[in-house]
Amino acid sequence: MYPNILRHPGPTPIPKKVQLAMNQDMISHRSEEFVQLYRKTTNRVKPIFGTKQEIILIPSGGTAALEAVAVNTVSPGEEVVVITVGAFGNYFVSICEKYGFKVHKLEKPWGEACTEEELSEFLKSLTNVKAVFATYNETSTGILNPVNRLAQVVRTQTDALFIVDGVSCIGGAPAEMDQWGIDILVTGSQKAMMLPPGLALLSVSDRAWKVIEKNQTPSYYLNLLSYREWAEKGMTPNTPAVSLIFGLSAVCDLIEEEGGFSQTVARHELMKNMVRQAMRALSIGLLTADEYASPTITAIKAPEGLNLGEFLGHLKKKYHLDFAGGLGHLQGKIFRFGHMGYCFPSDILQAVSLLEAGLQDFNYSFEPGAGVLAAQKVFLAAQQK
Repeated sequence: MYPNILRHPGPTPIPKKVQLAMNQDMISHRSEEFVQLYRKTTNRVKPIFGTKQEIILIPSGGTAALEAVAVNTVSPGEEVVVITVGAFGNYFVSICEKYGFKVHKLEKPWGEACTEEELSEFLKSLTNVKAVFATYNETSTGILNPVNRLAQVVRTQTDALFIVDGVSCIGGAPAEMDQWGIDILVTGSQKAMMLPPGLALLSVSDRAWKVIEKNQTPSYYLNLLSYREWAEKGMTPNTPAVSLIFGLSAVCDLIEEEGGFSQTVARHELMKNMVRQAMRALSIGLLTADEYASPTITAIKAPEGLNLGEFLGHLKKKYHLDFAGGLGHLQGKIFRFGHMGYCFPSDILQAVSLLEAGLQDFNYSFEPGAGVLAAQKVFLAAQQK
């Protein structure tokens, strides 16, 4: 049996070291061993978020953490702004509407980022916004919003909290939560963090904790004050995903072995550039402009003349190469090439080579080897720096 070559935007491949760490004998989540594991591991995650604040671990998917930050900071009837540039920005809209918030939606066409000028203009007519929600990396389109600049606009023009969904890029993209002025930053385990699904990670600013302390919206499992109280003891209020926390410790090992988080970020940037140059060499279009292109996922237009569903099915069946299709109105029009977490330049070269093989099977007109050569040139140029 050939292994499945998973090039999705999540879940992503799991390193052997992480698998072995998760296979350790189980320990009690109320034991001293767990307290030491929790405290040491969450401290090691702080540089990935760019924060001195505590890292909160919730045994859930990323969506539950997004719901948690909404329900803990805003009450029904209060006003919020949601910046949406794709399917997962719309998740935030749905969550906020479900809880009865008054939602002002700043919506951009899929494939475009939200600029600081657009946010500034949008906020001018609003006077009582409690929170601004944004997606850092939009998984459905491969857009990386400039959240550092958006945070500055929010801080300058409003008293609102700036809350960021970083689920599909934290661990592979730069994050300076404290420096940029992000109040709450959220991610999930199954993407750039190189873990299976089931663990959410978030960090909260002092400013946001003050708002949470005054918030009256009831919550139980997702009550962040409860998580903060238990985190001070080195535990979680309910049974945590112990095995995933063992794995998270191993993820921190791998990042340190790579040379630190800055090197991990550089690797993701390199892989992004390799993929984009390869597609250009094959005359295959890209959904996003270079300026706002994600370092963890690239949205690629359907090769001209090909039925994309048939083509992706063929790649998986014959070459075991598994890309993700488009979402929403982009279904059948794009595919998504994940290059995050446990993924390296050699994996990009492999995937591009097999993509070319599939293109030949479908009689797509191109110069064989052109995509691989273009990606290889980007890789070799980076080695000479």
